[in-house]
Amino acid sequence: MQNNTCCFIGHRTIDETEKLKFQLNSIIEMLIVKNHVKTFLFGSRSRFNDLCYETVSALMRNYPFIKRVYVRAEYPVIDENYKRYLLKDYVETYYPDKIRGAQSAVYVERNYEMIRKSKYCVFYFKNEENSKSHKSGTKTALNYAFNQKKQIIILS
Repeated sequence: MQNNTCCFIGHRTIDETEKLKFQLNSIIEMLIVKNHVKTFLFGSRSRFNDLCYETVSALMRNYPFIKRVYVRAEYPVIDENYKRYLLKDYVETYYPDKIRGAQSAVYVERNYEMIRKSKYCVFYFKNEENSKSHKSGTKTALNYAFNQKKQIIILS
């Protein structure tokens, strides 16, 4: 999966500007056309994730071969009704075995899973130096992606 896969990770809230939307659209289209990315991994709980989902969905009109995969951090076991509901928007959904028992670190571990499965990682990251007491899950994931030697694109 890794060579043709991209994940998205970012802060829960973003400065959603037309410039950001344009940059994101251009980056995703470049990944599809020049880098042959076919699979996009999505998590949840951030506006950046939602914006990436909207952008990939719009690009599917021109590139119907691309697929959206939802990597769950909640509900290790889902019933058929919920699965059908998710599969209306995604071609696949799964809960990574490695995150079972992660408790409060479940979202961190889910992000690590998405990074491991991807060649390309698109981040929305704003370095909030004034907030030293706040530990950023996005920064933790970004550091992990650097350590894993992924191809990283950072938007802010």
